[in-house]
Amino acid sequence: MAVGVVPRDNNILCGVSNPMNVVKLVGVALVVLLISASPALAQAGGASYSLSGGGIGAGLGAGLTILGAGLGFGKIGSAALESMARQPEVAGRVGTNMLIIAALLEGATFFSLIVCILVLGKAQF
Repeated sequence: MAVGVVPRDNNILCGVSNPMNVVKLVGVALVVLLISASPALAQAGGASYSLSGGGIGAGLGAGLTILGAGLGFGKIGSAALESMARQPEVAGRVGTNMLIIAALLEGATFFSLIVCILVLGKAQF
């Protein structure tokens, strides 16, 4: 190693260096959470079990919708600002197109959240 060169530490999330390991860790945490929550979600006798997972599905669907929308808005904003920085003369057109795409993404996000709310409403007995 050369003198004055500081080695970079690429470790993220408490020593996990591979992004696939992060995904596995999150997956295991989600499974443990769902298994440990099953006694709390148990239903009383005589209830119908046809929609017993609807509440969990609605919650996970809403969470994934918001996560996806946040990632989408971040990508739109970063790409628009990068293109404006590279070519300032087209900033007006890029900004207009960015707002149109963001409005379409927001509409799809609201539709997905409404579907999740409707599924949750059907799941309650």
